[in-house]
Amino acid sequence: MHILAIEGLTKRFPTVTALDRLTVTVGPGVTGLVGANGAGKSTLIKILLGLLPVSEGRAAVLGLDAFTQSAEIRRLVGYMPEHECLPPDVSATELVVHLARMSGLPRTAARERAADVLRHVGLAEERYRPIGGYSTGMKQRVKLAQAIVHDPKLIFLDEPTNGLDPRGRDEMLTLIRRIGTEFGISVLVTSHLLGELERVCDHVIVIDAGRLLRSSAITEFTQATETITVEVEEGADALAGRLAELGQTVTPHGRMLLVKVRGPETYDAVRDATADLDLCLIRLEQGRNRIEDVFRGEAAHV
Repeated sequence: MHILAIEGLTKRFPTVTALDRLTVTVGPGVTGLVGANGAGKSTLIKILLGLLPVSEGRAAVLGLDAFTQSAEIRRLVGYMPEHECLPPDVSATELVVHLARMSGLPRTAARERAADVLRHVGLAEERYRPIGGYSTGMKQRVKLAQAIVHDPKLIFLDEPTNGLDPRGRDEMLTLIRRIGTEFGISVLVTSHLLGELERVCDHVIVIDAGRLLRSSAITEFTQATETITVEVEEGADALAGRLAELGQTVTPHGRMLLVKVRGPETYDAVRDATADLDLCLIRLEQGRNRIEDVFRGEAAHV
């Protein structure tokens, strides 16, 4: 069953069209929704939750009609909003327990479940302190905890790494991947940082100005190119010259070289040239496309 099924979805505001005849389906797993700020990502999530009316089109979430069964959808779905939304004068434990009870869990089960998910997202003793004193990273963890406390079948995560430092982003991405793999909860995560989604997603949907650019498995986005990346500790210029003498096509890139693969002889040439020049080879790997490259290429043709 499709987790999401969207057909001809359009949302017009007085001065802008946020979604323009969007048609796409989403299967189980971790799906990334990619687009620049203002591309329509947050608008789409709010429509799927029944928080915004649409101008045209249809949408289903977990097989339920997003426009006539929105209350039932919200019982089955978790939502981590992008914007600041946490009350500063209560603790994380109090907030997550309260929201668990609102989702229908009995008092004891709500407290047990809240304790479990707060530990899962990395909040230990801090969970008893008022949220107003939390760092940005801690607040993001609280928002993630409340999104999964009622054991949903699907969660919407809207820009979950916003405002986080590199370490905080890495930890958040690890949590998201664990939720999708170990907990078995399907995830739709939005981001404008394309490299992040390569690490956690099974599938990526790219939209721009409310229109679908592409929907593909992550392996299709990052498929192998016809180049290999060669990195040496020093002597990259000398190696580039020797490979060129051997008839290879080489593009220098700092300590790295991008070498066009013509066949098995390309790998032999790299091996022999590195050995002949007595260089220290650090890396030799197949080049791959990045989502960012594909996104730019698709957007250029719209």
